[in-house]
Amino acid sequence: MSGWTRCLELITELTRLPRTLRGGPGHSGPVSDHFDGVRFFNPGAPAGRSFGDFLRWQRTRRSLAWPGWREYPPAAELPAPAAGEFALTFINHVTFLIRLSGLTVLTDPVYSERASPVQWTGPRRVHAPGLPFDRLPPIDLVFVSHNHYDHLDVATLRRLAAVHAPLFLTGLGNAAFLRQQGIAPVVELDWWEQTSLRGVRLLFTPAQHWSSRGPGGKNHTLWGGLWLESTQHRLYFAADTGYSPWFRELRSHLGAPTVALLPIGAYEPRWFMREQHMNPEDAVRAHLDLGAQISIGMHFGCFRLTDEGIDDPIADLERARRDHGVAAESFRVPRPGETLLWRAAAPVREAVS
Repeated sequence: MSGWTRCLELITELTRLPRTLRGGPGHSGPVSDHFDGVRFFNPGAPAGRSFGDFLRWQRTRRSLAWPGWREYPPAAELPAPAAGEFALTFINHVTFLIRLSGLTVLTDPVYSERASPVQWTGPRRVHAPGLPFDRLPPIDLVFVSHNHYDHLDVATLRRLAAVHAPLFLTGLGNAAFLRQQGIAPVVELDWWEQTSLRGVRLLFTPAQHWSSRGPGGKNHTLWGGLWLESTQHRLYFAADTGYSPWFRELRSHLGAPTVALLPIGAYEPRWFMREQHMNPEDAVRAHLDLGAQISIGMHFGCFRLTDEGIDDPIADLERARRDHGVAAESFRVPRPGETLLWRAAAPVREAVS
């Protein structure tokens, strides 16, 4: 890339920055048990920490070093799911390619170099996406769980809109911002609301988290997870969440999922992260609350967001599994680019390249 081209890109980023930081106009609607008419909140838990807490964390943090870069084996050729089977490919962070009953879904797709409003500073990826963008199959649906930069990556979403023209599904208040960025069509849902596409039920699930893209926009848009249900499978993508009673409530309302995608990283220090990010111990408890046949770990090892080491989530998950009597095959950690295939009433198997 020439210096002049990079200069033009920097000017474009700076021009877009104020709108990016505002994160759109937010949501306007009736008061509910998680919306006060202006901001969303978590029933029974804080929705984010104060700026004073953030300064205390920065002043006292003892973060462990991460490597500058890691290489992983190239992804195998994507196998075509057989009848009654779905395929799950881990790309990075919380980005999964899901192929289920003729529907192809991407969750929180992040292909940018940094999880940041600008690409010259902020958390930088330490490995390449497990599946390159140009190897993605045609995408029908993109799910955006909330507006944090490691989940709502505008550059990637614009690229998907241009190349694949999918439907974008998200929480209340995010649609206007996405449309401002040239990303459409968009459907936004409240907690427990649902839609369907190609015979797959899509339900926006509660989560214990928060939202913001910059000063003044805290909790103006809603966060949540995604429940995908076909005639043979239930798949639950938790997105970002702290451990909460929502997991038992989801099982009570919707049944036990075939597969649960649960976050296991970005959890230290606990005094700061506890309400918004699960640690591996919390994730195992969530797995048990949900009654999932198998859980898959995510939200680790790509962007250095908090203070634990890059391999701590995997080591801590091993300990938590042992402590709770959960077999290793019941809570797995995929490598970037790995594809798992799941048949009804059968265990997960790795794809053969």
